[in-house]
Amino acid sequence: MAGAAVAALVAGGLSAAAAEAQQPGRVLRMATSVDAATLDPHATNALFTFLVVHQVYEGLTWRGDDLKVHPGLATRWEQVEPNRWRFSLREGVRFAGGESFEADDVVFSIQRALAPTSNYGIFVDTVERVEARDRLTVDIVTRVPDPVIPDKMTRVMIMDRGWSEANRATVPQNFARQEETFSVRNANGTGPYVIRAREQEQRTVMVRNPNWWGWQAGGPARGNVTEYHHVTLTSDATRIAALISGEVDFVHVVPVQDVARVGRDARLRVLEGQENRTVWIGMRQDVDELAGSDVRGRNPFKDLRVRQAVAHAMDLDALRRATLRGQGVPTGSMWTEFVNGWSRDTDRRTPFDPARARALLAEAGYPQGFSVPLDCPTGTYDEACQAVAGMLARVGIRAQLTIHPNAVFTQRVRRQESTMYMLSWGVPTFDASYTLRAIMASRSIGGAATWNAGGYSNADFDALLPRIDAEQDPERRRALIREAHAMHNADLGHVPLYHMMIPWAVRAGVTVTHRADNQFQVREIRVD
Repeated sequence: MAGAAVAALVAGGLSAAAAEAQQPGRVLRMATSVDAATLDPHATNALFTFLVVHQVYEGLTWRGDDLKVHPGLATRWEQVEPNRWRFSLREGVRFAGGESFEADDVVFSIQRALAPTSNYGIFVDTVERVEARDRLTVDIVTRVPDPVIPDKMTRVMIMDRGWSEANRATVPQNFARQEETFSVRNANGTGPYVIRAREQEQRTVMVRNPNWWGWQAGGPARGNVTEYHHVTLTSDATRIAALISGEVDFVHVVPVQDVARVGRDARLRVLEGQENRTVWIGMRQDVDELAGSDVRGRNPFKDLRVRQAVAHAMDLDALRRATLRGQGVPTGSMWTEFVNGWSRDTDRRTPFDPARARALLAEAGYPQGFSVPLDCPTGTYDEACQAVAGMLARVGIRAQLTIHPNAVFTQRVRRQESTMYMLSWGVPTFDASYTLRAIMASRSIGGAATWNAGGYSNADFDALLPRIDAEQDPERRRALIREAHAMHNADLGHVPLYHMMIPWAVRAGVTVTHRADNQFQVREIRVD
């Protein structure tokens, strides 16, 4: 009977995936370690927030499970002039509230992403203006030629102008100040799911949006999930216990210590691979004295020799073997080999040499070392933070480690309250310019989108960025990226540690594609 019902729905114009999704029992329960910090799609550019938001909102383009850029709310696009991209919009699309999707919503949403309180400025950093040519055509005009605009548009979610104006949400939430706006707890997107219930830090329940354009025959949907439970379980032990007991179907963050145990359970499958994400150490370099340090009147991190000592103190092979249990790739690069602009020449690690680290500290005037606060978030690399604190202590840098809830840590970084910190950074555009601007450029260049909480600044590095932006020859552009990366590495503006591995685990009967960007789209998942 179920097969006949599906066939009837397909005959009525739905795709097979959509028809299956109307059958009962297609519930997916996924547990992860960190909740979305907000539902505002432009407030904070954080992995776990986007993981929730992009099930509800959509961009002009989207990145598929093949990691390629596909048509989303735009059906096609072309670079009609060096500084002008033209997007043709999908007809007949409606927001979940019933509002029609038109070019004016795109203009509004990109302008919103450009607002001072937006943390998505890195995706629109080259945009000069947006023009609605007609109801279903939009031009994005850039200050310089930008070949990765279609990639960037995978992350700029589109909101309805009328809904935003009616609810006083025309600008993004000021996340750093914990501002409360309507868009923080409410959403109205064009995407495949709508939020039915949300208990922050506990559970978000989404149900299928029956009017989503992608369910129709010929649409992109392959999955059959009708109801999605996004469950936050911060405790590693609790999260894995929920998977083993059958309380959840999918664990997005499997602790490294549990990978082997989960893999031995015949009812479960571990999916793993390298993530397009790098963990590194940031150090406050733009103040004259470090808050919380026992050094008075000076900032040790302003001295290159101290930053070199930090790098020489890192035993990355031991970190990979003992702490990460093989679930990491030691590196000297600020981005992975998945990223356009990666080079073997700039992926050279500072050798582990604790004696040299101690000598450098003495040369810099700190023969007895010094103390400094070290901030880290709960979740996927807090054990690595503990190991790094131990390595620093062995050369005389007494790191006072505090592991914060993720939302607190993010706000501390955004407000530049961390003196020394560890951060994991992914590259959703798969192009190095994303990290160059958001992490390595001077804060004045990154603006509201900057995550350069340490305040690293090099005028020669900054001067390379417009040249990278303007260069249209791919090989010459990559050469400029290598030059900028090498300059940053020589300064040790940050200390790269390792590229993350991302083990997921699912119960038998759940089909999901493991992705290097650590994202998944519920509409692509099948539950049997």
